[in-house]
Amino acid sequence: MKKLLSLEGRTILITGAGQGIGLALSKLAIELGANVGGVDLNADGLSTAAHDLGSAFMPLIGSVADDAFAQEAVGKLAERYGAIHGLVNNAGIIRPAMIEKMTPQQWQQVVEVHATGSFYFTQAVGRHLIARAKAGEAAPGAIVNISSDSARRGSIGQINYSAAKSAMFGMTMSAAREWAKYNIRVNAVCFGAVETQMTETIRNDERFRDQYLQQIPLNRFASPEEVSMPVLFLLSSGASYITGQIVSVNGGYTIAV
Repeated sequence: MKKLLSLEGRTILITGAGQGIGLALSKLAIELGANVGGVDLNADGLSTAAHDLGSAFMPLIGSVADDAFAQEAVGKLAERYGAIHGLVNNAGIIRPAMIEKMTPQQWQQVVEVHATGSFYFTQAVGRHLIARAKAGEAAPGAIVNISSDSARRGSIGQINYSAAKSAMFGMTMSAAREWAKYNIRVNAVCFGAVETQMTETIRNDERFRDQYLQQIPLNRFASPEEVSMPVLFLLSSGASYITGQIVSVNGGYTIAV
């Protein structure tokens, strides 16, 4: 019987792999048979991941907002494992401030990591996948962009984050349309509150936690491991007819037709 979810023989590039969701994605991808290239500025986190995950994990230290680094990382990963079959644009930061108090630096830093960084890696991996498609590969690979419910609903004190995550919708749909002729699939996943360092304030402050939980029909926060499976499914052959979609993995926090 065919496995419902397998990444055997595939190489996946995951940004923001040094901690949180990116690390959980890396571990699960390797368990499912993949090799992983983990991108992060957190050298210590990547070093620990490489030690724990072994030869199936390649640490790639650098900033996603550096175009030259994106090209270099893709080249090194493809050289080590032969080809790249998937990309998860997961790297993210927050720089909270109310709109009237937000500095240009706070705006730019968040937009550069989430939107610009995702574009650089989408472009670099996309070029690699297109080249393989032109060489005759029927299904060269897929891309998943990690967005957020804040892109759908807005977020008080994080207009930079919400705007950057909204930009990933347009990036996802445009790439899906342009690259469908190469059978390169591009989708996005929106998370709610996942149990990571970035959501500590929401989860640990009673003022925010109870109010937030009341809006989640499943009435709990998600673990990084729990939200990783749908992302990797979209990279697998089981999602071969899914492209250009924005999928919510949020316990029902947003429900729409």
